[in-house]
Order: sequence, then C-alpha cells, then structure tokens
Amino acid sequence: MLERHEVETFLTLATELHFGRTAERLRVTTGRISHVIKKLERRIGAPLFERTSRQVRITAIGRQLADELAPLVEQMDAAVLRAVSAGRGVTGRLRVAFLGEYVAPVLSKAVALFTTRYPDCDVEVHEVQLYNSRASLLDGSIDVLIAAYPFDGMSCGPALMVERRMLAVAATDALAGRESVSLEVLAERPVIQYPEMTSAEFKRDRTPDRTPSGRPVPRGPAGRTFTEMLSLVALGRGVLPVGELTRAYHPRPDIAYLPIRDAPPIERGPVWLPANTTARVLEFVRAAADANSISAGGSGAASA
Repeated sequence: MLERHEVETFLTLATELHFGRTAERLRVTTGRISHVIKKLERRIGAPLFERTSRQVRITAIGRQLADELAPLVEQMDAAVLRAVSAGRGVTGRLRVAFLGEYVAPVLSKAVALFTTRYPDCDVEVHEVQLYNSRASLLDGSIDVLIAAYPFDGMSCGPALMVERRMLAVAATDALAGRESVSLEVLAERPVIQYPEMTSAEFKRDRTPDRTPSGRPVPRGPAGRTFTEMLSLVALGRGVLPVGELTRAYHPRPDIAYLPIRDAPPIERGPVWLPANTTARVLEFVRAAADANSISAGGSGAASA
C-alpha cells in the first residue's frame, strides 16, 4: 500500500520532471524527494525515472503508474471535498482571475452561478498578466484562473472555450495577403516568444521549436505582455500564433491575422494549484462548467 505523501511526491515529479521544482511545490527538500522516489522504486522493483546531470525522464513503467494513479487520487480528493462541502457548506473567500478581457465574460458567468449557489462565499475577481499568471497561483494570490491549456504543473478543469489558431503577421509581410498558412511557415520567420516565466509546456504548444515536419523554428524576441508581443509583430520582428478572437479584440491596421489550416484548436478552462484543491475551488469549477458551454470557431472564445 502506498502512503499519500509517496503518491503525491511521485505524481508531482512525474509532472515537473525536475527535483527542485517538485521540492518547491511540496515545500520539502530535494533530498526528501529523492529519498521518497528511491524508496518507491525499491518497492516497485523497477526504476520510475531516469536521472542525468541535465534532465529527469519518466520511464515507461513510471508513466503507466502515473496514468493509473492520477485519476484515482483526483476522484478520492473530489469525494472528500464534496463531503466537506455538503457537511459545512462552501464559505470563506475565493479569489478567481482572468487573463485578457476576452476571458472576462466566461468568468463572469461562472461567478454569477457560483454566488447564487453559495451566497456565503465571498468571491474576489482579479486580472493577471502573462508574466505573473503562474506566479499568482503558486504564491496563493489567486485560487482559480481561467487560462489556456496546456498549463503544466496545475490541475485543469473541463475546457470552457475553444477557438481556431491564427498567425499574427505584420501587415507589410508578404504573408499578409494569403488566405491561410501552414504550421510549416513558422520555419520561415522568427516567432515572438512568451515571457520566460510562462509555463514550458504552454510555450512549446504556442511557440514550438520545430514544425510538424521537423524544421527548426527561429526564435524571435520575447514580450512581457500580450499587447507588447503584438507590437513586436507589427514592427516586423517576428510572427505569433494566436487565437481567433485576437482579431476581434486586438484589431490593428499594422497586423494581419491568417488562419493556420493544419493547427489544432486552442482550449481554455479553469486551472488551479493541486495543493490548493479545496471544496470552494471544486465547486467553482463545477459552476464554471455548468454556466458556460464550449463555443467553437471564435464565438465566446479567448485569444492569447
């Protein structure tokens, strides 16, 4: 039988693939993380991670264990919190946030339904920026954020918003006259980068290192905010994959938005720190899902 702290340590390391970040999230030492994992590997009888001086990789056995354990843990936690919610009611304070004005209507619907269901719980609404969205979850400044997937290291609720991807290019770029482009075009232009503190998996999804055929993607300069990134596009410093509603919420005469015909859609929904999974958070996520239906093709979707 695995103890709860062993499961939590293993699943966190399986997500982070970094002993330092895992220790930071669990608020223990890296030595403690290493001790727990080695003990778990002895019990399993096989390595769960491959460690080198530069990186940590999960093994096939480790991935299988993580895939089977994660939903079981989520179900147990959700069951306990639902029982707590039913027994005590959802009270206290909940801090929710949005990133960009296009996400605000989705958040507003969620807040309205949640406060109707739980009038004794105070809800604070905040706005975050690209450079501090992850930090705000980690330091507890906010409890739930409506954000784009993937958002590594966080628990994710159901997708509330779906939209097509487009490529933002300078109006003077030769691409601007095209009806659509392929992801392969990313190999032909520098791609504007997100702030360094943006999650790694998100950046790989939005600004990949290689095209689907394996061609390297040149890196352009990074912006601190989404508006700043668009300004770099307008200046001809690079191109930027965005969501379809960017065209509606950020119309600019110096930027053209082109559909990316072979790119998967962008999904958005609630994300929160796993260690901050409370009855308030889970009930807010449920209210958000009940209040918002997924909307494709840009209607009701977000953009960054």
